[in-house]
Amino acid sequence: MSTRCFLCAKIHRATVTGAVLDYEGSLTIDRRLMDRAGILPFERVEVYNLDNGERLATYAIPGGPGEMCLNGAAAHKGRVGDKVIVATYVWLDQDEAAGFRPRVLIVDKDNAVTRCIDYQIPEPPGGE
Repeated sequence: MSTRCFLCAKIHRATVTGAVLDYEGSLTIDRRLMDRAGILPFERVEVYNLDNGERLATYAIPGGPGEMCLNGAAAHKGRVGDKVIVATYVWLDQDEAAGFRPRVLIVDKDNAVTRCIDYQIPEPPGGE
């Protein structure tokens, strides 16, 4: 059976709190946000910068309260205060997709969750 790639988790409009070039790499994310979104340490994340249009892929590491820090080469892709979207994706077959619920966290300027949305993946047209 074929698989398709779906959104798994998203942190929407997080504020970058740091950009540390002299670091081994990755994206430091508030551990509470990671847990609530279902993002695991060292999981691949996509980062979309809403202020400058930059996109990058890296991995997540847990950080302190409110933290959202671009590390290593990623530090070139944004500045403190930029708004970013952090997303993870998952490959699912049709049976897995039917019950899967992507989670989206909407956060405020301090990276505190203001809303949590669990979406449902609709059935494909024609029931296929």
